[in-house]
Amino acid sequence: MSIARVNDLVLLIGQDHKQFLLRLEPGGQLQTHHGCVSHDEVLDQPLGRQVHSHLGYPFVVLQPSISDLIHQLKRNTQIMFPKDIAYVLFRLNVAPGQRVIEAGTGSGGLTLALARALGPTGRVYSYEARPDMLRLAQKNLEAAGLAERVELKLRDISEGFDETDVDALFLDVRYPGLYLSQALAALEESGFFACILPTTNQVAKTIGDMEATQRFGQMQVEELILRPYKPVPDRLRPMDRMIAHTGYLIFARKVSAEVSQAGYWLDRRRRKYEQLHGESSESGEPERAEPSEPGE
Repeated sequence: MSIARVNDLVLLIGQDHKQFLLRLEPGGQLQTHHGCVSHDEVLDQPLGRQVHSHLGYPFVVLQPSISDLIHQLKRNTQIMFPKDIAYVLFRLNVAPGQRVIEAGTGSGGLTLALARALGPTGRVYSYEARPDMLRLAQKNLEAAGLAERVELKLRDISEGFDETDVDALFLDVRYPGLYLSQALAALEESGFFACILPTTNQVAKTIGDMEATQRFGQMQVEELILRPYKPVPDRLRPMDRMIAHTGYLIFARKVSAEVSQAGYWLDRRRRKYEQLHGESSESGEPERAEPSEPGE
């Protein structure tokens, strides 16, 4: 059974669904619109139980998840959503003890998740061009108790990264194509690369830039749609509102130029398109649309 101890981070949720994140200390108090909650009422007690404010209002005490920590971040800009962050960690093969570069720290949502996943022996190198954002990210990481796992760097990444042979690299910048040579210089061979973009025209430009380097393989573009449901047994149905488009994700691996050009990554439909396009260009005939296959 988990017991709340001094300096633990806990989450209090009221019956009105308001959430409060606090680090426990003897004699401390949480001030809410429903009254004050004494830290001493939580300390040395099991998590998952109910406590009351001095006005008698109930709160449940829980251990916060990484999703809770990200939602509670202080922010000046839009952060990545937990649904995208979780998938990025999975696709970048993030594991304890690894070294990962992130460019575009922002408020530190992904930074926090990376630091948690890499563990005390791993390292996050996070680059940001704006000093105000870097200061905010530092405060958020300190509040979560993860600052020691992260090196925050105030840098225009066009100057390159300090690290080499890192396991994975993620770009959250407006024009990722401008920094592909810097990313390739920092990644180990076969390393994992990813970036996030809000629009399809940016994605098309970026994957074209990636192909032009002749150093990326296994390239994939994906979007995640998460639809929540109302957990009511007698009327289970989707929520009336949902967070739909949040960004397009590009994933790839660093490979040799020989492998990049060897045709491993071209699917059958693209081969047919490029062959047809080439033949049409040579003959001067207009390009014909490829018929769709069943289920496409």
